[in-house]
Amino acid sequence: MPRLKYYQALTRALQEEMARDERVVLMGEDVGASGGIFAQTKGLHAAFGSNRVRDTPIAENGFVSAAVGAAMTGLRPVVEIGFEDFLTCCMEPLVNQAAKLRYMLGGQVSVPMLLYTFGGGGVNAGPQHSQSLAAWFAHVPGLKVVMPATPADVLGLVKAGIRDDNPVICLLSKKLIGTSADVPDASTDHLVPLGVSDTKRRGTDVTIVGFGQMIFSALKAADLLDKDGISAEVIDPRSVSPLDYDAIRESVERTGRVVVVHEGHGPFGIAAEILARLAETSMHKLKAAPRRVTPPFAPSPFNPVLEQLYLPSPATVAEAVKRTLERVA
Repeated sequence: MPRLKYYQALTRALQEEMARDERVVLMGEDVGASGGIFAQTKGLHAAFGSNRVRDTPIAENGFVSAAVGAAMTGLRPVVEIGFEDFLTCCMEPLVNQAAKLRYMLGGQVSVPMLLYTFGGGGVNAGPQHSQSLAAWFAHVPGLKVVMPATPADVLGLVKAGIRDDNPVICLLSKKLIGTSADVPDASTDHLVPLGVSDTKRRGTDVTIVGFGQMIFSALKAADLLDKDGISAEVIDPRSVSPLDYDAIRESVERTGRVVVVHEGHGPFGIAAEILARLAETSMHKLKAAPRRVTPPFAPSPFNPVLEQLYLPSPATVAEAVKRTLERVA
């Protein structure tokens, strides 16, 4: 299997879908001849031309609104927002238009639009460029939200999202941009269905659920726990909405313990939703109180040392697991 960097998997997904379907168009700031802020759109302008790869002004609300209209009239637009924090600039067309039009018009129109952006912390970008806002959009019926952590999942989820007849928000991690991993061969039409999780590691004592780049903290925590004789199962949901809750529930009912880790804040977050569902369906199977590992309820610090303390780490995840086992020193 070939290896690709995280951002290269995005490029390949866009290239393959644009070659497959002439209705797929790309728009965003600096996506054209310059090839994108992380080289993620390199070569696409030359291959498909300025009609299908369009640079936009710094006006997120305007060009996302244009993409919603384009989707309603038969195109399948892909929109780039450079940083996840700037989704705040286009909430109206996303939340009030894209998410609701199919419902309001009784299915007479669809909004087949994929919006991708780069977010999360770990690169010392400060409080206005480090947020993880998945819970906001997962709260809105009509929007689908995915968080790929590996190049293969970037490739498969972006391709599946472009083909979906609903608006899909793909939240990519800035910190993972340069990471590399195996992906299916280019001859393979690799798709990852939205709403299907991936069990990264099997275990018997506790279930750890991690989102986005936090899946790697979860896996490293599992390695630390293994040295203490604790067997952790690690699940990457990959999709926030729809959420593969059944896979999480089955694992937790088997292990009896659960820790959820993500970059978004704890109050009203993704972990809170998962733990609430477990309380409703599986309380009788839990051997200990469930736990969540998230940043403090405060803006992300700019200082690298403080940011390292701010974000969940393998050590803090492992500590939370040990608390479910009452093995904290």
